[in-house]
Amino acid sequence: MTEPQVQWWQRRWFLALLILVSALPLLWPPLPPLTDLPAHMGRYRVMLGTDPELAQWFGFHWKLIGYVGFDALVALIAPLLGLEPTVKLLVILTAVATASGIVWISREVHGRVQPLAILALPFVYHLAFQFGFLNYCLAMACTLNAFAYWLRLGRMQKLRLRAAIFVPISCAIWLIHVVAWLVLGLCCFVAELIRQRELGRSWLLALWWAGIGCIPLALPFLRFLAWQPGGEGSADWVASLRYKPSWFAMALRDRWQWFDIGAIAIVAGLFYQAIRSPAAHFERTLAATSLGLLLLFIAMPFLAAYADARLAPFVIILALLAVRSEGRTAGRIALIALIFFGVRTIGTTASLAIASADWNKRLVALVHLPRGQRVLGLITAPCQPQWAMYRIRHLTAMAIVRRASFTNDQFDLGNSALLTITAPGIAGFDKDPSHTVVPRACGLGGFRTVDEALAQFPRDRFDYVWLLDAPPLSEKQSAGLKPVWQDERDRLFQIAR
Repeated sequence: MTEPQVQWWQRRWFLALLILVSALPLLWPPLPPLTDLPAHMGRYRVMLGTDPELAQWFGFHWKLIGYVGFDALVALIAPLLGLEPTVKLLVILTAVATASGIVWISREVHGRVQPLAILALPFVYHLAFQFGFLNYCLAMACTLNAFAYWLRLGRMQKLRLRAAIFVPISCAIWLIHVVAWLVLGLCCFVAELIRQRELGRSWLLALWWAGIGCIPLALPFLRFLAWQPGGEGSADWVASLRYKPSWFAMALRDRWQWFDIGAIAIVAGLFYQAIRSPAAHFERTLAATSLGLLLLFIAMPFLAAYADARLAPFVIILALLAVRSEGRTAGRIALIALIFFGVRTIGTTASLAIASADWNKRLVALVHLPRGQRVLGLITAPCQPQWAMYRIRHLTAMAIVRRASFTNDQFDLGNSALLTITAPGIAGFDKDPSHTVVPRACGLGGFRTVDEALAQFPRDRFDYVWLLDAPPLSEKQSAGLKPVWQDERDRLFQIAR
């Protein structure tokens, strides 16, 4: 029997090009304008120890926890390249690795890359990526590639080699992000369960042997005997249920609602057309894995920082990869998917370029800030929810990165925190979300108004106030504040002594 002809979308050079093009939106911005990235970079600056001024306000202590992979890579590379180029490089590599994992899984399972794999590539820029959840995004990129490798070694019957190799692989992914390790375990278990069933074993024996096969992934579980992830957030599962459908609609959320929701509608429509074709069918392993991840998504509460929402794009990715299309239908789907990928790439590139220009304009304020100052950052959030990502939410942390200054925007991660805040006398104005204010009382719990923040913060403990998107200030509000720099949206004040 002759091998099926390699189609244009299955050629290696073409797939390599698609993977590289996936990184295109990140090439222009000097820094990827992702929402939480400045806050993470502030922590990295403290970690590197290059600015002794920061030691009076922050401490950094390494811990064996499931959130340190990106930090560790920055610690290794930044002394050679500098902090900002290192972060940009690692974010680009995260996007490329996510795309390569998508392509590799499709090729490994189907023997040839399927058309809907191209449709899955824009999900490289999923909701968690746009938020700048760096550890999670890197870990999930590694998980996709590790899962493809697991499938390959299983297909080749190299089970002993797989067992040996996946002990360090699973530990490495756990160190980057614990949720990605959980996803890897689920995917590998479901895949092994299906493989055991295809060998003719009963469901009971298949469950047993699948569990035995996944023991090499279990070593990080021992760490939970002494450490469990901590931090702020709600574990109310029932309350989170009503939001779960919306996370699929927001899987590609970026800037333009019509563009992002329209993209999800196109993906859903093309997926539906593909599975209706007589020449298409679901591959059992990926269909079951997608279903398993969907169940995990449903079972997981919101917790902190969109814990359940982060999984939704990967449910979509695995569902798309599960479909095998053949014949003329496959060619049509591949062409439409390629157009979709191109349009989304152009849109994402434009969106990040706009955000980067906005960041650069606002960061001019740092030119007027002396090194080693104590800065109260106040970023005015809109009262009404907006679709566009609020990318300046942690921008004031760039004063830590570039001016070795204190700012009040670092995260409180409980027992998962590597960074500690040691600045005395500023309780309530020392960490996230004290830097987030609202223009007026508008029912957003936990946030002060601009008036309240300016009236309540301890002026003797700060040197400067940096306002982003603040409404015009009255004489009473600005009393004791000396203007240093301003533009049409932002202002930097020195506190008069």
